[in-house]
Formats: sequence, C-alpha cells, structure tokens
Amino acid sequence: MRMRGTYVMAAALLAGAAFQPSPAAAQPAEVPAPVADVAGWAASTGDNQGLPFMVLDKTAAAVFLYDNSGRPLGRAPVLIGTAIGDDTAPGLGDRELHEIRPEDRTTPAGRFVTKFGPALGKYKQVLWISYKDSVAMHPVITSDWREQRMKRLNSPTPGDNRITYGCINVAADFYNKAIRPLFADAGGIAYVLPESRQLAEVIPGFQPILAASPAR
Repeated sequence: MRMRGTYVMAAALLAGAAFQPSPAAAQPAEVPAPVADVAGWAASTGDNQGLPFMVLDKTAAAVFLYDNSGRPLGRAPVLIGTAIGDDTAPGLGDRELHEIRPEDRTTPAGRFVTKFGPALGKYKQVLWISYKDSVAMHPVITSDWREQRMKRLNSPTPGDNRITYGCINVAADFYNKAIRPLFADAGGIAYVLPESRQLAEVIPGFQPILAASPAR
C-alpha cells in the first residue's frame, strides 16, 4: 500500500522471542552477510547518527532491528513490493494506486531517515521510509482476502513475500511492540539493501572494507 515511546522498553521487549512469529522461526537464524556488513559499518562509522536503525533485506524478505550502538534487537519477516528493483519511478509518489503499473511496484533501496507521521488509508499514522516516494512501514494489510498477505508473511520462505505496491508490511504485533516504541521518539535510519545494484551505489559512504558485525 502506498500512502502518505520509550526506547528502553523497546530494547527489553525485543530481547524476547515473541516478535518472531511462527512459522517465521523456520527461517534461517543466521544474519545474512550483507545485513551484518551494513549494520557493523553503520555502528562503527556513526552513520546511524546515534539513532536506532533497521536493515531490510529484500532478498530474505526480513527486517533486522538494532539499537543506537548497533546491538541487534530482533528480526521479523516483511512483505515488500511486487516488482524486483531498487529505484522508484519518477513521480510515483503522486500517483493513485490504480495508476501504478506492476513493474513500478518496487521497494526502493537506500539509506532513509525514518519518522512517524500521518497517512491516508487504513492506518492514520505510519513509519515513513520515504515520504516523497510514498513508501512506509505499517502493519500488514488484510482487506483483500485474495492476496493472502498474512499467509505470505508467515510462510517459511521469502519467495511469496512480494505483494505490496512498494510499502513494507510487518506483523501488527511486531509493529506495535517493537517498531513503534523503538522509533517513536526521534525516528531512526532505515537501510534497505539492494537486489539489482551494488551496496555502495545506494548507501552513500558504505565501504565493505570497514564493515564489521556488531557485538552480540
């Protein structure tokens, strides 16, 4: 869908396993190497600007949360844009849903400063990833039963997680108990990994030679 707390509590809540909805637990527990590389680089260079951050791996259809020091807090499956690609078509943020062609329904890659803000549609407030492109993170949309979004979200493989117009859907429990308290006060940074371009092309300043996994 495209549409325009306390930090300590978030860390405590995310320390548990309640936010890994089964059967998502069937997903590999290892953190993908590109996710660890970006998270380690962000924390070691201070690119996250002292804010909590997330790394979204579109290939794995999963989001990984970190506190402001780079400590991992949790992960969850996501639904993403139908089309494969890392860029947003020009003017896409100003189009109505029915005007967005299937090949333009991408979740853009890059580094984004996130903030909660008002939106139109079912959810009146969302975590904006890219306001100008109308890309937000919000609880999964279940209004069209034919899309089977909850089934896709909870499947053990990422192959069926492409269903949105570009927004990022997560389970409502994860959104309300993890995403919202972690990013509510000052926002944060979202690193959305590319799937057709190089990391250094979409994340300014990223240097693999500096990458290091955050302390666990």
